[in-house]
Amino acid sequence: MGSDVRLDLQSLRQAYIAGKLAPTQVVEQVYERIERYSDPAVWIYLAPPAESLARAAHLETRDLAALPLYGIPFAIKDNIDWAGVPTTAGCPAFAYVPVVSATVVAKLEAAGAIPIGKTNLDQFATGLVGTRSPYGICRNPWHPEYIPGGSSSGSAVAVAAGLVSFSLGTDTAGSGRVPAALNGIVGLKPTRGYLSTRGVVPAVRSLDCVSIFAQTVGDAQAVFQAAAGFDPEDPFSRRPAPPPALPPTTVRLGVPPLEQLDFMGNQAAAQNYQAAVQRFADIGAQVVTVDIQPFLAAGELLYEGAWLAERTAAVGDFLVQDHPGLDPTVRQIILAGREISGVQVFRDMYRLQALQRETEAQWERMDLLLLPTIGTAYRVQEVLAQPVELNRRLGRYTNFVNLLDLCALALPSGFQPDGLPTGVTLIAPAWHEEQLCAWGERYQALLASEERWTVQNLGCR
Repeated sequence: MGSDVRLDLQSLRQAYIAGKLAPTQVVEQVYERIERYSDPAVWIYLAPPAESLARAAHLETRDLAALPLYGIPFAIKDNIDWAGVPTTAGCPAFAYVPVVSATVVAKLEAAGAIPIGKTNLDQFATGLVGTRSPYGICRNPWHPEYIPGGSSSGSAVAVAAGLVSFSLGTDTAGSGRVPAALNGIVGLKPTRGYLSTRGVVPAVRSLDCVSIFAQTVGDAQAVFQAAAGFDPEDPFSRRPAPPPALPPTTVRLGVPPLEQLDFMGNQAAAQNYQAAVQRFADIGAQVVTVDIQPFLAAGELLYEGAWLAERTAAVGDFLVQDHPGLDPTVRQIILAGREISGVQVFRDMYRLQALQRETEAQWERMDLLLLPTIGTAYRVQEVLAQPVELNRRLGRYTNFVNLLDLCALALPSGFQPDGLPTGVTLIAPAWHEEQLCAWGERYQALLASEERWTVQNLGCR
């Protein structure tokens, strides 16, 4: 089997059905690619090849037709439990070995997917940059001078570099979308509680979501369908409410006025965003202008008060002591929540509720909202010099999504002259994942017909 094997779900399944490939052959190829890509910072834990081959060999004794993710290799962000493997959350001193896997991991394995390893992340999932880890900084596969994005850095790189078919991340402030933009892949952030967070190290537990990185929207949707489902053992799990059906051939696509957009001087990103708006118009979307100011105002609450205190509640007791391997920026951010009073917490909750009511007026005018995923990308050295300010800028178009109980789909939008990808995000009210994916697939098909965004290009670089 050559190194040109395509790892997207459709290609693998067709090859399995035709008898052209077996899961053990794919696993062998995955480890060859990992060795050739040669970036140890992607992985915090990589399963021994013999163990992964044994899992693949066991699959070959089972009925392919009964397993929707038969023989699909995937990676797990290392704040998500995988039974018998240490969970570090990016901090070696915090590590523990779970007895059972997180619900989502167990569901994916039951569907036939093969876990390959645990991926690097911004420590305690606190950051959008991918530079806050004692395990190193993952190399951006498109441009090594630039950050990979975070906090799900390793998960995004593993997919973008063609090392696995899909990966699991988490998303609280944009950690499942910012890395997707910086790596030129798809990132699906479901509605809060749609995927169980049992077995996930909490960041902001009331907002945390398990996210999915994939090469295509169709792949992300297939993984989502296999992982979704109410978990009675997770107090934050929710039963989906059926969304109203959207018209099959058209949708009202909200776009902000130019004065509400900030690309931090990046003209290429601005042009690619406008091109994405036009692509959606070309596939049948009705573009309408909406006010995103209340959305942006809600996003500002995420690191300013109540929800910062929730980060402190999650891991603050551990961070009080000076453990080896603690990232100083992460520690400073999380422990700052100790200064937030209960009075401020309630004031912030009331403020968010008022802003959510303001956003409802905009949702009356649109079905989906299209925004840049990030305004611009930053080099590693820039982020190391300004770790807090540049991280804040990266969250401008992502921070509000979890707070306002929305779902989102990050999509590629083109390239900058230096070869770095840019991205946009399609946003919808809770439980509208099916509509997001339907329009995302149509958009991605159009993009692939005119650009180099095809699965063949997503091989190991």
